[in-house]
Amino acid sequence: MKNIALHSIHENLGAKMVSFAGFNMPVQYEGVTAEHLTVRESLGVFDVSHMGEFLVKGENALALIQKVTSNDASKLEIGDAQYSCFPNEENGIVDDLICYKIKENSYLLVVNAGNIEKDWNWISKYNEEFKADLKNLSDEYSLLAIQGPKAVEAMQSLSSIDLAAISFYKFKVGDFAGIDNVIISATGYTGSGGFEIYCKNADVIQIWNKVFEAGADFGIKPIGLAARDTLRLEMGYCLYGNDIDDTTSPIEAGLGWITKFTKDFVNSEALAKQKEEKPSRKLVAFELDERGIPRHGYDIVDGNGNVIGNVTSGTMSPCLQKGIGMGYVPTLFSKLGTQIHIQVRKNAIPATVIKLPFYKG
Repeated sequence: MKNIALHSIHENLGAKMVSFAGFNMPVQYEGVTAEHLTVRESLGVFDVSHMGEFLVKGENALALIQKVTSNDASKLEIGDAQYSCFPNEENGIVDDLICYKIKENSYLLVVNAGNIEKDWNWISKYNEEFKADLKNLSDEYSLLAIQGPKAVEAMQSLSSIDLAAISFYKFKVGDFAGIDNVIISATGYTGSGGFEIYCKNADVIQIWNKVFEAGADFGIKPIGLAARDTLRLEMGYCLYGNDIDDTTSPIEAGLGWITKFTKDFVNSEALAKQKEEKPSRKLVAFELDERGIPRHGYDIVDGNGNVIGNVTSGTMSPCLQKGIGMGYVPTLFSKLGTQIHIQVRKNAIPATVIKLPFYKG
């Protein structure tokens, strides 16, 4: 089990620590609902240093990325970030990721903590052809997500960069909290604005302390991974291992927008065919029409009690005060407004297929 650089700080703050993807991680401090609402209404900080970072450099860096990812990285300018995925060869997804263009012929791929080794092996396999310069920086870097509507105002004193000018899925490299060459990225996972800060492990304690000093007048609080999950679900953002995995295609998962057939990539021909012929199932979002809490793994049933799918993510929405979730159903049941039922123990609770996001802000 690995400890992140701020492990002792989280323990001293009274965090409940759990094993997650091979790391000891803070799952909550004062409680999921309170932490969730802190991010929606003011300002919270997540330590997500368990995430993986791969540096891809060299004249064939872009060619390798184009081959292994579904999105079109040739569209990136320096300072752009792009959401994408690694398709596998069986219509599934190896992982989802964010690709940052740091400079010409230099990219940073940020991957999920539980998939670091799998992703590294996957990219390395294809790199035998391209021979780009690959480095796994995952153990060297920490990552803080400073999220909430007060993030820009609270953090501006820590950087000479105009934080308000960094638009969604853009980033700057510069000074932050007294440290140079920090990546300040507007790529949050909460839907409430803010930044993700990439820094060396040796610098993260200083940055953490200065962030909390700067945010003191804005009600800043540490936030655990449990609230990160409820926040991302209110936005309808997919979580790898729940809503997408090695058996779900980006077309089925509603990720056609990051799947660009203007280039050749792993399994692109089969995915293009699936898109053209329409997938047999789709990932849908639903709200319960009656009281109840949908959970990962619960059955989705039709009006006659026949199992037609399963819940991939579900919770009681802290902002909406109703049960919300996502799950795969036959395409016939995916139309907006369709009524389905969620099997919550002995009760089949009616639910309605809706358009994302759940939380409109």
